[in-house]
Amino acid sequence: MIQKEPTKKKDLVRVTFVLPSNMWAERVNLVGEFNDWDTTATPMSRNRSDANWRASLDLPAGETFKFRYLIDGKEWLNDWHADDHVENPYGSFDSVVDLTEFGQVKSTPEGEAEAAKEGASRAAGKTTGS
Repeated sequence: MIQKEPTKKKDLVRVTFVLPSNMWAERVNLVGEFNDWDTTATPMSRNRSDANWRASLDLPAGETFKFRYLIDGKEWLNDWHADDHVENPYGSFDSVVDLTEFGQVKSTPEGEAEAAKEGASRAAGKTTGS
């Protein structure tokens, strides 16, 4: 299960990844594009109240990220409640978390230049129209 909530910073979304307590494992790691597929960077921990495995990350709004869970360092698992699944080059699938509903993808220099032109045109229009 994946829970998403906006943060006070409008460009970030708090994403909590949850695996059920019946997942028999010594350790579970969250692995994906957000941590360069580092198999040890994001360990999940068990919640005392319900014993579910959890990891929370603040991720950029407006983007999508592929990810998987690594169980005990050897078994890959998908999140079947993810927003999407895409085939990977290894003959299996990656889960996808989609944060596009929370905002725009970070602007590129070209996009910023275009937005500046549009803003200048609108400002010029307002000046001449008054």
